[in-house]
Amino acid sequence: MSEVRFTHIGGPTVLIEFEGWRLLTDPTFDAPGRTYAFGWGTSSRKLTGPALPPDALPPLDAVLLTHDHHGDNLDDAGRALLATAGVTVTTRSGARRLGGATRGLEAGQSTRLEAPGRPSIEITATPCRHGPPLSHPIVGDVIGFALTWPDQDHGPLWITGDTVLHSALRKTAADLAPGTVLLHLGGVRFPLTGPLRYTMTAADALDLGAAIAPVTVLPVHYEGWQHFQEGREAITASWADAPTAFTGAVTWLTPGTPRAIKV
Repeated sequence: MSEVRFTHIGGPTVLIEFEGWRLLTDPTFDAPGRTYAFGWGTSSRKLTGPALPPDALPPLDAVLLTHDHHGDNLDDAGRALLATAGVTVTTRSGARRLGGATRGLEAGQSTRLEAPGRPSIEITATPCRHGPPLSHPIVGDVIGFALTWPDQDHGPLWITGDTVLHSALRKTAADLAPGTVLLHLGGVRFPLTGPLRYTMTAADALDLGAAIAPVTVLPVHYEGWQHFQEGREAITASWADAPTAFTGAVTWLTPGTPRAIKV
């Protein structure tokens, strides 16, 4: 059995520690107050800062970066941090932009992390659609990550990445059968594009979760930014009448406080 420590730092940023490995997702460490442009006239203001500063982190073996071109997934301070990590795993287009010790993946492709005295980690990119149909030319490449290693009791650890609910995501979830899910939520919308969504809502998550029955669901990417339309209160309200098989799997991480989870 693997016990993994998850520390939610803010937004999509989570420190993942187990068996000597230290991984970080989507580094965002800028102070609050700035407005970030996301392209095509969309933007958002950062409302809260990170629960931990970069210098409070342990040495990092890898950064799992779902995409590099939106400030709520990689900001200036997070970008500076990449140089200190052993390797960054991201999209193929992001790897071309970032250079250095960066591995680029497309959905379905895998890479492996290996180190003496530690279990090897197989990292497989999973599909994301960061907006409505046909939005890819605008929103760009985004991936999630499925992590597998020996001694997992409940199946892979899945980081969904920024995505709406769509057929490829459903199929991936069914095939993967993850035991633990870092679930990117927020129901992102922008005034310019009206009702169009760019990440999953709480209702979408319930739909997805009912199909795969994960053991543990860890919501992230729902607070700290102006464009997140569903915070914890709204998510919890939406799940009020959800089956206990799903709500019993949900664990809310306290920002800055490690939480040990059996994976």
